[in-house]
Amino acid sequence: MRVEPVTAQHDEQPDATYGQSFDELRTGFTAAVSHELRTPLARILALLDTMELPDADVPELVEQARGEVEGATALIDEILFLSELESGKEVVSLGHTTALPMLEESARDHADAAARAGIEIVVDGDPLVDVPLRPRMLRIVTENLVENAIRYAGHGSSVRLTIGRVDGDPVLTVADDGAGVPEETMPRLFERFYRGDAARTTRGTGLGLAIVKHIVVAAGGEVVADGGLGHGLRIRATFPA
Repeated sequence: MRVEPVTAQHDEQPDATYGQSFDELRTGFTAAVSHELRTPLARILALLDTMELPDADVPELVEQARGEVEGATALIDEILFLSELESGKEVVSLGHTTALPMLEESARDHADAAARAGIEIVVDGDPLVDVPLRPRMLRIVTENLVENAIRYAGHGSSVRLTIGRVDGDPVLTVADDGAGVPEETMPRLFERFYRGDAARTTRGTGLGLAIVKHIVVAAGGEVVADGGLGHGLRIRATFPA
């Protein structure tokens, strides 16, 4: 009995399925990027049209247009950075970095933004704990988590940055006691371009938490979110010891 053709057919199927899945992922990502870039461009065109009206407040409209350009630039920068992470051009793990000083630095850097949002930032933890990330990568993780909390926690909230160990593994936590998010949307927080209802009115790129997850996973760790509406949001990044 000849079985070779059957064997060959089974061998080829996974490759074809993988190729199709990759093409669908790439097409979906390209479509999402195109959509996200079209939004600020459409706003800029609308602002330019408004400038031609007789009673237009041109300086104010120019300032708004500048904000849209800055937002589009930030989006492009994060898209390129995420692409470099995925392609391996950006090295995530190279030695270890003591985490607490980086958390304190991030809190200082975001003090003004937190004050404008009516949010208090608190930092604590074990000064001896390090994580398997380059300093730049740890800074990107903490900055994205802090900025996310400042943007969405809500006025009067507090944000706590902590570093410690759980069962010997380093754990970096950024938790707030703010508005929180619905439990059913929690699994989607780390998706590219995903924004909950409360996030759609902000200037976030929708890539910050996706970048955090990619860096943490690339370092051999995992990142999870928990909380709920009215119960704040806690994001925990656990790294291998």
